[in-house]
Amino acid sequence: MTIRNILQIFGRPRWAMETLIAGQPSFKTLTPYIPKGANLRHLGLFMNRTFSCRLNEDKIKTIRDKWKGKLVLKGVASLEDTETAIRLGLDGIIISNHDGRQLDHGQSTIEALRAIAPKYADQIKIMIDSGMRTGPDIASVLATGAEFTFLGRSFMYGLAALGRHGGNHTISILKTQLRQVMEHLCCDRIEAPQVPHQVIGIININWDLPCLGSHPSRHVKFKCQNY
Repeated sequence: MTIRNILQIFGRPRWAMETLIAGQPSFKTLTPYIPKGANLRHLGLFMNRTFSCRLNEDKIKTIRDKWKGKLVLKGVASLEDTETAIRLGLDGIIISNHDGRQLDHGQSTIEALRAIAPKYADQIKIMIDSGMRTGPDIASVLATGAEFTFLGRSFMYGLAALGRHGGNHTISILKTQLRQVMEHLCCDRIEAPQVPHQVIGIININWDLPCLGSHPSRHVKFKCQNY
């Protein structure tokens, strides 16, 4: 705690009081698994041990053998990983680079989706996250072959601005934006996971699909039913 931190707290009495009443933030989803009485140092060690990058096919197979419920693999970014997930009998994959915060130079998820969806969409459920912020982003990944997209930071923005009401407000904005995209494209429904066949969306990605007119951006495909 520094003098600057203290001055910031005194300058925000409402936030300080709400934080004091609510208590120190914690990982609620991890609380059942964190050793009781663990301090911040022990918590850091627990997180490093639990969320290591040493996942491999043998470990996934062990989990699959023990868990007979639905099992989804997150962090997939290649055809090989997708084939492994299918071979092990997993129910779905989440194409993800963890929003680029783990490996700055990693492949973008929509590029990975473009390679994976055409080959494996009929064999496994394909979901995606990382980088989606708006309704047009949602439309783009659905058009590219994902059945579902996760968003995180958009909701953080809403919560930071409006508190508990921010989440619902964010959902409202995303729904409105997605509906506007669909309306402008004369589409009344999204049909996933079928392979898209109409070139109608615009996205700034270096695709090898032809551009419409003289627009410098490339175009994605999107399956829709015209009005």
